[in-house]
Amino acid sequence: MPTIDALSESLTEYLDLQQIRQVRRAYFYAEQAHDGQRRKSGEPYVTHPLAVAGVLSEMHMDHQSLMAAMLHDVIEDTEIRYEGIESQFGKPVADIVDGVSKLTHLEFETKAEAQAENFQKMVLAMAEDIRVILVKLADRLHNMRTLGAMRPDKQRRIARETLDIYSPIAARLGMRDLQVELEDLAFQAFYPMRAKYIRRAVVKARGQRRDIITQIEQSIQGRLDQEHLPGVVTGREKHLYSIYRKMKTQRKAFSEIMDVFAFRIVTETVDDCYRILGAVHNLYKPVPGRFKDYIAIPKANGYQSLHTDLFGARGITIEVQIRTREMDAVASQGIAEHSHYKVYGDSASAVGSYNRARKWVQGLLEMQRRAGDSMEFIDNVKKDLFPDEVYVFTPKGRILELPRGATPVDFAYAVHTDVGNSCVSCRINRRLAPLSEPLESGQTVEIITTPRAQPNMAWLNFVVTGKARSSIRHFLKNQQRHESIELGRRLLNQFLANYGATLDEIDRDKLATVLKEADLASLDDLLEDIGMGNRMAYVVARRLRPEVTAEADSEPVPTAVTQRKPLAIQGAEGMVMHFAKCCQPIPGDTIVGHISTGRGLVVHRTDCRNIGYMREDPEKCIYLEWSPESADEEYPVTLSLSVESQRGIIAQLAMAVASAGANLLRIDSGEREGQLYKVQIELTVFNRVHLARVIKQLRRQAHVNHIQRQ
Repeated sequence: MPTIDALSESLTEYLDLQQIRQVRRAYFYAEQAHDGQRRKSGEPYVTHPLAVAGVLSEMHMDHQSLMAAMLHDVIEDTEIRYEGIESQFGKPVADIVDGVSKLTHLEFETKAEAQAENFQKMVLAMAEDIRVILVKLADRLHNMRTLGAMRPDKQRRIARETLDIYSPIAARLGMRDLQVELEDLAFQAFYPMRAKYIRRAVVKARGQRRDIITQIEQSIQGRLDQEHLPGVVTGREKHLYSIYRKMKTQRKAFSEIMDVFAFRIVTETVDDCYRILGAVHNLYKPVPGRFKDYIAIPKANGYQSLHTDLFGARGITIEVQIRTREMDAVASQGIAEHSHYKVYGDSASAVGSYNRARKWVQGLLEMQRRAGDSMEFIDNVKKDLFPDEVYVFTPKGRILELPRGATPVDFAYAVHTDVGNSCVSCRINRRLAPLSEPLESGQTVEIITTPRAQPNMAWLNFVVTGKARSSIRHFLKNQQRHESIELGRRLLNQFLANYGATLDEIDRDKLATVLKEADLASLDDLLEDIGMGNRMAYVVARRLRPEVTAEADSEPVPTAVTQRKPLAIQGAEGMVMHFAKCCQPIPGDTIVGHISTGRGLVVHRTDCRNIGYMREDPEKCIYLEWSPESADEEYPVTLSLSVESQRGIIAQLAMAVASAGANLLRIDSGEREGQLYKVQIELTVFNRVHLARVIKQLRRQAHVNHIQRQ
């Protein structure tokens, strides 16, 4: 069992005596606080925080992190509060403890919503001090090492959560060693039989491969010595979960994965890395297309290395990673290697890793602010945790890292949220391309924007980054609220006009009463409810009308037909105004609006059969008129034609539509009746005059017998 004396001894490597004393004081404070408490395994509870501090000491974390590790369960499991820790050990330590303690019961929650809420807290705590997540990861690692004391169902739940959230976070922070151990422990807990069989197969294969590995190591090392290049060659062991994941995702047999021999060469300088690359390419032939330069273009978590695949002797494949000592340390410890928390050394790779981690956490924070709820947020984060990257360029040569499968819309939001919101089209390598086209590494992407553009709900079907998804949803949600409020204001003002009043003139006491009864916080909330069709403007107007005499009050309420002035609508279809697909109204048609619950205003033609039964009901319908601006938009219309069967008739119809200046969307040739065909044409026009011009052109075709607008 670990002891504080053994830990103190190991800390003398990199901490001074005063800092070690503070760590010891934190331990004895925690020991006293947890007195009488025991873990599921039966050990005194204080062995857990001591082990967590031991994990962090292996990463050479600073003394404040170690003190926080000792105290991380004190607030949650004892009577001691934040203020007590702050007075004893200072604000930085108390803040880290507070950040971690909010997450302590994450593994014991049973509801997904509770997990998501806790993950949001973790992001906020990480934004304050990124050491919070390092302490939490060390805490999770020790819990995984001692998971056997838990019930099997809890083991599986904690293992699943570790694979879904914690090991990807460790990977994103570049902490490869911790990630690998978390994954293997979770894999063994979640799939014990699969882990057992793969481990047995690995041990068997290791014995068969030993001679080959030794031979290749000696061959590479001999070439480096011959070229006078400094470097240490070691064989790289694949870990269990990595083997299982490759077998599952790549649909490969175990033998295919184990047939690839992996080696790592650690050298002194970046210049040596490229020289060694040339030496191994001279020794063995490189596999075309399998070279990756992560030194020039580091991964998102700060990882740097040269990767190359080689054809070795006897037809085997060799994977080689070449990196400096500094890069190797960052690859193992990631952000924990950052010198900000160390008392020695300075590492450009570690600083880069730390800066990328900070940028990622800030991105999470922005995503959290935009997400509608915790479940939406954690769903977005899981999409970012963290597939293979593609590297694409802006027109000015800046490199952006995006997940595999990312589209130009993801790229636009990665540049800036405003660029994504105003994106209309894109060029990939100087050619126009669809916004949904997946990007590939090395492409140059140019986003074309216009000030009037706004995100399209259809983008949610193909974007892959959490930032793009949350930004689109945030914009559409706000846009819908804004449009609902404006529509609600116009509807309520129209009905108030029947009583000679406007929204600005209503009695504030009456408004307060209505809001209280409706359990709404503000007038905007009331107007939003009206605009979305959840509350009738007619009923609200009656409640808010000015005081009138008894005679006036007894008069019949005006119907929709006698309302003073129809409501003017603009042509552009918004989030809470929709044009009915049954009758497809266009400017020039007489129109009526139907208030649909949850959707807002649905615009129909007055002669539409679907609106007939409610046309005279002022609670459900409101007469509308087109505003002058509506003529600037195009509107869909469907025409049914009866035409004689002739060669080239479809082409003639298309030419006629185009000659009238309309945009043809679709032509469907339907059933045949003798020598006649039913043809449906969907097109867009500006107004009824434009539609009449199109119909006139179609009637001129000799083989068109009948035209009817749907």
